[in-house]
Amino acid sequence: MADKIKNVFITGGAGYVGAVLVPKLLKAGYNVKVLDLYIYGDVLAAVKGHPGLTEVKGDMRDVSLLEKIIPGTDAVIHLACISNDPSFELDPTLGKSINYDAFIPLVQISRKNNVKRFIYASSSSVYGVKDTDNVTEEMSLEPLTDYSKYKALCEEYLLPQQTKEFTTLILRPATVCGYSPRQRLDLAVNILSNHGFHHRKIKVFGGTQKRPNIHIEDITDLYVKCLEYPKEKIAGKIFNVGYENHTLHQLAGIVKDVVNDPKMVIVTEPTDDNRSYHVSSAKISRELGFVPAHTIEDAVKDLVKAFEDGKLPEAMTREAYYNIRVMKTLNLK
Repeated sequence: MADKIKNVFITGGAGYVGAVLVPKLLKAGYNVKVLDLYIYGDVLAAVKGHPGLTEVKGDMRDVSLLEKIIPGTDAVIHLACISNDPSFELDPTLGKSINYDAFIPLVQISRKNNVKRFIYASSSSVYGVKDTDNVTEEMSLEPLTDYSKYKALCEEYLLPQQTKEFTTLILRPATVCGYSPRQRLDLAVNILSNHGFHHRKIKVFGGTQKRPNIHIEDITDLYVKCLEYPKEKIAGKIFNVGYENHTLHQLAGIVKDVVNDPKMVIVTEPTDDNRSYHVSSAKISRELGFVPAHTIEDAVKDLVKAFEDGKLPEAMTREAYYNIRVMKTLNLK
């Protein structure tokens, strides 16, 4: 049985993933309310003025604001967070206040206001480093950083909130890659693509470490599908979401093949960071039939085309593409 969902509330809807997701939800016929600080600018310009879109510039830590704007919501997709380890470590107190402290009232207010579905974007980083070749959802969480620790703690808080009326779903995406109107160039595949295209040279530190990735089109398609799945298929569930697990050397090789310049070189440097992740996405394929439709090569091609078309000017230097640089310029408290 599917819940009747019409009104969708997205935290962080003007971020890297949200900027691709929001237009898809509008196209699918949903009314979408976005809560975001808009620190990366007007990334939803392409859908501005859409009759189904409401944009709220605000802080998700503002409980009174949540009390005001959540009523009438059928589903919450919670994307907002300080979204990588370096940005989090820049101000751990700020990171905790956004990534964990604000999560609890968001869930409570959602339940109180009869939200039917609550979809949480966790992270595959919650597993830490495992020796096994396939990390599955049943394995213990051993987060290595504050960022992943608070992702795990949010999961721990959310799971017992599941009821017949309040369907909770936790997704643990791999690292997202590809082009977005709110571009990030501080993620593995995107970094390699940027350097490969602009410098015709890629430095790989180590190289044998595996990194799971997921194309931004696939993860955003999945969020849309998660509003449509019968609730008994997703209620209280946790799913890894990734594509193939590639080594850093393999990812660099994909970039080299796409850029297709015989002068391009891949340089291997030593590293102390030998963390390797091999996340299994078999469960979501088996239970929901979800299989990514886009490859890592597709993501690189999309980025190269964006570079060629001038959609990402000053790609090596513009602060807006790099979360840590933006965080350093803001005085968020």
